[in-house]
Amino acid sequence: MDLANRAALITGGKRIGGVVAEQLARGGADIALVYRSSRGEAEDAAAAVRGYGRKAVVMQADLRDPDACARVVDQTVDALGRLDILVNMASVYRSVAFDDLTTEDWNEPLEVDLRSAFLCTQAAVPYMRRLRGGRVVNISDWVAASGRPRYPRYLPYYVAKRAVMALTEALALELAEDQILVNAIAPGPIVAPDGTSDREFRAVERATPLGRWGGETEIAKAVAALVESDFITGETIRVDGGRHLK
Repeated sequence: MDLANRAALITGGKRIGGVVAEQLARGGADIALVYRSSRGEAEDAAAAVRGYGRKAVVMQADLRDPDACARVVDQTVDALGRLDILVNMASVYRSVAFDDLTTEDWNEPLEVDLRSAFLCTQAAVPYMRRLRGGRVVNISDWVAASGRPRYPRYLPYYVAKRAVMALTEALALELAEDQILVNAIAPGPIVAPDGTSDREFRAVERATPLGRWGGETEIAKAVAALVESDFITGETIRVDGGRHLK
């Protein structure tokens, strides 16, 4: 798929999402960004998109609400005139000890990471069918892609991200006849989470074969590559500097 004059919806405009938006805009796409609470970062990303001469729209939504998933898709088409690309990046990443887990702790990652990816895709498909094709890129995690949990205290997150991979494969099969390609990216050490100590930062570097954190641009380049491909579907691509090899 050529990015020129396409329209992309990115759920989760914070940090990496903003860089993805710029990457797609650089290729010629118009961008819709969804944020939950980080309005300033979403607006900054939209301004960067407009700097490339492309249209940008910013929407606030809590994608735990199923109705919000359909609403942001419809609003994207209203604002940009079409929808070719959906990047499901909305995510909840929170450390909670097993004995402290509540029903809400369990539900939130499944609602945000998994269910919203399905519901946004379901809402987007009719618009993509009108265009005789489209691209969906979901975001999993390198730990989930490794096939085993590696860190305690992230039980719901790990389960949700493993399920995102299964969703990606199933959607790819369901939508292949419509020429809608569905893939996932499993990021590794891209950007250090808030609160990461210098010691933890260096430990990740030592555990990564390439010896460094990747940076947001590596995810943006991977998204663009999957969007531009016309024959990759149902795959989960690890972007982790070889972290899964150790």
